[in-house]
Amino acid sequence: MTNPIADPGHGHSPAAWTAVVIMLVGFTAGTVFFCLNQPIAVWVCAAVIVIGAIVGWAMAKAGWGVKGPKYAPKAH
Repeated sequence: MTNPIADPGHGHSPAAWTAVVIMLVGFTAGTVFFCLNQPIAVWVCAAVIVIGAIVGWAMAKAGWGVKGPKYAPKAH
């Protein structure tokens, strides 16, 4: 019996990795700035997280996503 739902690729692409790294840096720095009571820096880091999501989306649209023409999956 086969599964009718196609495998989305789990996001192992340059677009996904770039978005995650940018958002992880923003989240980590935001946490540090929150502990240091620096509210302006926390909001800047919140903007970095949003920018990371936009960068990932733009890279996927540019062909670096899982099903994009510029992405070549590695054999496991």
